[in-house]
Amino acid sequence: MEPLQPASPDSEILRGLVSMKMPFGKYKGIVLCDLPVSYLEWFAKKGFPPGKLGMMLGTIYEIKLNGLMYLLQPLRK
Repeated sequence: MEPLQPASPDSEILRGLVSMKMPFGKYKGIVLCDLPVSYLEWFAKKGFPPGKLGMMLGTIYEIKLNGLMYLLQPLRK
């Protein structure tokens, strides 16, 4: 049996987090990685929207929750 390989982050998703803007709501026009944690927590409790946007919001929430914002720094340049 082969050992499990660690998952590598999908670079397209990570690039989207630093370039895609929130399309609606209080923070419309704000890049996803710049959304405040309180807004992401609200979505986590309410339920993330369906589709790609919801997946991306859930991803940035987990990144911020776990102190992993440094992963996005090289992509912000």
